[in-house]
Amino acid sequence: MQDFKKLNIWRKAHELTLAVYSTTRTFPSAEIYGLRAQMRRASSSIGINIAEGCGTTGPLELRRYLRVSMGSASELEYELLLARDLRLISETDHRRLTAQVVEIKRMTTALIRKLKTEN
Repeated sequence: MQDFKKLNIWRKAHELTLAVYSTTRTFPSAEIYGLRAQMRRASSSIGINIAEGCGTTGPLELRRYLRVSMGSASELEYELLLARDLRLISETDHRRLTAQVVEIKRMTTALIRKLKTEN
């Protein structure tokens, strides 16, 4: 078991979630239970799964949660594209948030690989 708050990957995931919440605040009311909710759920799921994985018994379990986190990151990456194409977010916000997602996905892949070598 390790403290998830000490992991750089978790801190970046948390920053991304805060940015998604801030960016989706301006979505129209018709999207409160639609794309806005999905984006918020996917973004928070990234950090949630990292935290949950850190509370497990070992690297095998942590890897499983990291894979789920990776799935949520991929989901969010698509939702950001959709939000841009629907003109719910600007091109600038899309680029900024997508860059954060891609960085987290790279970090997740690297951590999964590292945990494989430790096992």
